[in-house]
Amino acid sequence: MPIKRVIIAAGGTGGHVIPALEVAGVLRARGWECAFVGTPKGFENRLVPQAGFELYHVPIGSLNRVSMRRRLETLLYAPCALAVMLALVRRLQPLAALSLGGYSSGPLVVASALLDLPLVVMEPNARAGLANRLAAPAARLALLSHGQAASYFRSGTCFLTGMPVRGEFFRTAPRPKGSPFTVLILGGSQGAARLNRAAVDAARTWQAQSARPPRLVHQTGERDHATVAAAYAEIGIEVETAVFFDDMPERFAQADLVICRAGASVIAELCAACKPCVLVPLPHAADDHQRANGAALAKAGGAVLVEDTEWTGQRMVSEIASLQANSGRLDAMAKALAPLARGQAARDAADAVVAAARAAGRIQ
Repeated sequence: MPIKRVIIAAGGTGGHVIPALEVAGVLRARGWECAFVGTPKGFENRLVPQAGFELYHVPIGSLNRVSMRRRLETLLYAPCALAVMLALVRRLQPLAALSLGGYSSGPLVVASALLDLPLVVMEPNARAGLANRLAAPAARLALLSHGQAASYFRSGTCFLTGMPVRGEFFRTAPRPKGSPFTVLILGGSQGAARLNRAAVDAARTWQAQSARPPRLVHQTGERDHATVAAAYAEIGIEVETAVFFDDMPERFAQADLVICRAGASVIAELCAACKPCVLVPLPHAADDHQRANGAALAKAGGAVLVEDTEWTGQRMVSEIASLQANSGRLDAMAKALAPLARGQAARDAADAVVAAARAAGRIQ
């Protein structure tokens, strides 16, 4: 009997890696081995070994929304990356492949097509990314978080599974009565300069107005952490800051409001925890997918959507004041998010991987 093994491409940011780890955890519990492929500099280098999975590196970069020089470098490395991936697939002999997009998915998609390896793709965004659009012809199954992404894939291959998130997000306790109004600011695993600047400017505004600020909990990313923490100290406002929070479900549980970008992973976490939010989509995100994600949540009534160029310290102060003064609106936003949460996403994705391997005759 062949070893039940799947090879997973998920790298670059936490938004790719964390959902993949959730699926891998379900597969591991069912007796499957999971091998990850990524790049030497991505967030996967921290999270994948920590979770106890093997990680293999592929020398590949980005093609979308990067400089011409970066594109040329990526194209020059592409044959080498494909050769590495082909050798890896032949050595590991996986029964199926799972791609969540990102830099490392391209070589895996091509290798899967050349070696007739059943490929399952997961598209977390409302607008499919470049990697998954290129993978669409080869994909046996496409797992979607937003129905509108189905137009990018072949008819009959799409299933609306949602984005896998940690189970703890579905079990966040209600905020105790009388707790200080708490705002969680998230810039993603790499931070967000716009959100960081606005938060510091908001702190200055509260100080100038002699106003009492809400309790702020701020994930800054590594690049800006020292600067942001020093600015808060100089202003004289006490803020809990960190490069990255490992206990994110607990941070969500403590928050009355979340201010963040609109990546697919955090969108799924917001829905699972039913947390009202202000979304500031990254304007340069590939294929402008964050704007589409944020618009879907705002249309449902669970989010306030603000353009990146409009997000200033003064806007942050006014949005927080408006929402803090209207508990009924916050409650309505939380209720609007509940129907969008999909607690079975990781299990459904694991089922799809097994189904693809079985349909291809790799397992009984």
